[in-house]
Amino acid sequence: MNGSAPEPRLLDRSDTRVKHASSLTDVISAFIDRVKAGDLGSLPVIVGLIVIWTVFTILNPLFVTPNNLVNLLFDCSTVGVIALGIVCVLMLGEIDLSVGSMSGVGSALIGVLWVNQGVPLPLAILAALSTGAVIGSVYALLRTQLGMPSFVSTLAGLLALLGLQLYMLGSTGSINLPYGSWMVNFGQLLMMPAWASHAVALLPGLAILVMGIRNRRQRQAANLSVGSVGGLVFKALFTTIAFEAAVFYLNLGRGVPWMFGLFALLVVVMNYVFTRTKWGRSVKAVGGNAEAARRAGINVTFTYLTSFALCSLLAALGGVLSSARLASASQQAGTGDVNLNAIAAAVIGGTSLFGGRGSAWSALLGIIVIQSISNGLTLLNMSSSLRYMITGCVLAIAVIVDSLARQSRVSHGRA
Repeated sequence: MNGSAPEPRLLDRSDTRVKHASSLTDVISAFIDRVKAGDLGSLPVIVGLIVIWTVFTILNPLFVTPNNLVNLLFDCSTVGVIALGIVCVLMLGEIDLSVGSMSGVGSALIGVLWVNQGVPLPLAILAALSTGAVIGSVYALLRTQLGMPSFVSTLAGLLALLGLQLYMLGSTGSINLPYGSWMVNFGQLLMMPAWASHAVALLPGLAILVMGIRNRRQRQAANLSVGSVGGLVFKALFTTIAFEAAVFYLNLGRGVPWMFGLFALLVVVMNYVFTRTKWGRSVKAVGGNAEAARRAGINVTFTYLTSFALCSLLAALGGVLSSARLASASQQAGTGDVNLNAIAAAVIGGTSLFGGRGSAWSALLGIIVIQSISNGLTLLNMSSSLRYMITGCVLAIAVIVDSLARQSRVSHGRA
């Protein structure tokens, strides 16, 4: 009788390679499909950064030296924190024009309370942050209770806060912070130890892997489609290598500033809040369609209140960091192009002006673009007028890309 059972087929290594190749192909194909559908994410700003850095490196190789990049990170931190707050209100489809003046008031409060009045530094910082939260709450109440457009209320706030800043600083117009104090050292000198910076660089990739695995399990439990494990591992590994290489290169110079570490930590925390919490989903829903969000049971008033309060609080924190960076609280703090750079950074980084779409990473990427342009032109000894013109062109391109991407999402049913 010739009815023996077929021999079991063993899975060899070539089969495994084919399976992983197929998974990677699926990941690339899915990415291309998302781009075609207008879901660009951070792709435009990353491409822009590569172009900007390449051009400035060719024109002046000093641009990519470790110590120059360290200075770039210091400069990114203060305005970057303010831009992170702007992301909160832009995702609602609103705007806050007073963040520059609010940062100036935060800086002035540090000088008046800590230096002039002798208030302990932690309490002075707490007072500055609390003032920011209160001001932001007022904007939200004017918007939700009286229907005042945020453009108008925050423009009025810009003028009022600028006057308050000038009043607090008095006739001298400037208050010097104690040079050599911990706060000034934090803003100018303190660097992470090499081991600490490398340990921190591991966290983003680890977070991607852990959160991705948890998300896969939740989707599998709900019988929903999931992405490939190979694609998740590739993303986490690529992120880890990129961050570790950047940290290694920076450590060839002065290292990674603690101030930038604080900014990066805030970005990571806000990214988690935007993507993994009920509040973050509510912000996107309200920004997409406030009335539909209200009908779905979302507390629209509370969402506005917390978003505007958080925006002004982060603006005040940016002012505190600015005073540490400059070792003084002066009438120039928060003025000039601080306001415009913070808003431009959020938009250039990928946050939509139409509301409902944005990311905490927008603030980080956007401010690196702006400071890279400023730093590169300074090294080339070119006029600041060029910086304004180039930044304006980049901002216009970012808005055009956002508008075209939005039209593409509408046509593909992903708006």
